[in-house]
Amino acid sequence: MISYAFQGAQEFMDRSAYLRKDDSKIKSLWQHPNTRVLALWRGKVAVLPQEAGLVWLGSDHRLMAHSGAQIFLGMQGDRALFAADISAWQPRDTSTAEGGIFDASVQAHPDLPQGAGFADLRAVMTQLSNLDADCAATAKALMTWHDSHGFCARCGAASLISDAGWQRQCPACNSPHFPRTDPVVIMLVTRGDRLLLGRSPGWPEGMYSLLAGFAEPGETLESAVRREVWEETGVRVGEVRYLASQPWPFPASLMLGCIGHATTDEITLDPDELEHALWLTRQEVLEVQLGRNPKVKSGRKGAIAQGLIEAWLSGKLD
Repeated sequence: MISYAFQGAQEFMDRSAYLRKDDSKIKSLWQHPNTRVLALWRGKVAVLPQEAGLVWLGSDHRLMAHSGAQIFLGMQGDRALFAADISAWQPRDTSTAEGGIFDASVQAHPDLPQGAGFADLRAVMTQLSNLDADCAATAKALMTWHDSHGFCARCGAASLISDAGWQRQCPACNSPHFPRTDPVVIMLVTRGDRLLLGRSPGWPEGMYSLLAGFAEPGETLESAVRREVWEETGVRVGEVRYLASQPWPFPASLMLGCIGHATTDEITLDPDELEHALWLTRQEVLEVQLGRNPKVKSGRKGAIAQGLIEAWLSGKLD
């Protein structure tokens, strides 16, 4: 089995989509004393690092009095799970807010439990349970969508949140708008006993990972894999096979992991996409994963790329 954050998470939360249009039921669930709410601040999730988990609050917690969007995530048994946006809060000290894709900063809120704070999901995802990872990924994806889709794409009027946070409705032209998920192919490209890795501009020094790119309208996954690898490295890919997927709400991707067998190996870089790419043998990749390569470092732990590489190294994909 390929193992990485978010895998298998769906088995623990019932999304209960049939409840989303029932405003009275959603209101009743929100007010129930068993209900738990995940607070998000500017896309970051509330976590308690020492317990390696999310911070779940009651819906009557004082943080909720100032929340913006409220989203019904689903049910865990007889307990309703929600997410609430508190991005209007302004920390006293913003000097620690790093931002960017490698943000390791944590912003403490005086109303959260001692030691808790808001952290980038990418920095904590390997610490989360399947349930917490599922909820956090869903909440972040939806909150990001609401934050960037406040106006009707058809007529330009301000739209309103509906369906317990899973839809926006335009009051002017009555057009419905639904959360978007962008398919991204991420590919384990092999040629014999070698693996193709690349690095994007701006990544930490020495960090390499699998190639990836957005699938375009009208493409199959196989076509997207072949096109992206060719465009970025000039390498031709023949046989392509789907392996696994991972939600990646940064901001709204679904990573579709594939293995592709290269038919050529000469690399011609597209400098707008990649800073460098190279072929490594299985033994060399193992050394990278173990931190023993002085020039090449592995990618982010918890991401699907690492799960695919580990499965390839162990021979599970042969």
